Amino acid sequence: MRKSRLLCTLALAAAMPCLTGGIDRTSALDARLLAAHNRERAGLGVPVLGWDAGLAQDAKAWAAQLARSGQLAHASNTDSGENLWAGTSGRYAPEEMVGLWLAEKADFRPGIFPNVSKSRNLAAVGHYTQMVWRTTERVGCAIADNGREEFLVCRYARAGNVIGERPI
Repeated sequence: MRKSRLLCTLALAAAMPCLTGGIDRTSALDARLLAAHNRERAGLGVPVLGWDAGLAQDAKAWAAQLARSGQLAHASNTDSGENLWAGTSGRYAPEEMVGLWLAEKADFRPGIFPNVSKSRNLAAVGHYTQMVWRTTERVGCAIADNGREEFLVCRYARAGNVIGERPI
C-alpha cells in the first residue's frame, strides 16, 4: 500500500509540467497583469481595462532602457500614464509586482486628486490611483531584466492622476 502511494505521488510529480502547461512565473504575462489590474477595478465598480499592444510595445522599449541603465525613472516623452516597479531578477511573480502598487490602497482616501492620501503623501498612493483611475480604458505592460534586476513598466491610456479630478 505504501509503495503504491509513493509510485502514484512520483507519477503525479512527473506529470505536473504537462498538467500545468509548463507554467512559470512569467507565463501568460499580459493576461496575468491585466487580470491583476481588473480584479481591483471590478471590486471598486470601475470599468475594466483592455490590453493595448501599442502601450505594451512602448512599455517594452522603456523597460529595456531602464534595464540598461539600472535606474528607475519615469519617461518624460509619453502622454500615457505610467507605473514603474523594480526588484531582484527572478524573485517576483507579476501579481506580486502589481501587488505592491495595490498595497498603496491602505493610504488611499476618496477625494479630488491630489488630495487622496490619508498621510498627505501623494507618492504613497500614486501607483494605486493610476491603476484604478475611472476614465483609464487601456493598459500595456512589459518586463525587462538585466541579470540583477527586473523592471516592470505599465502604460495607461487615458492617463490618470489628473489634478482636480476624482480617481474613482
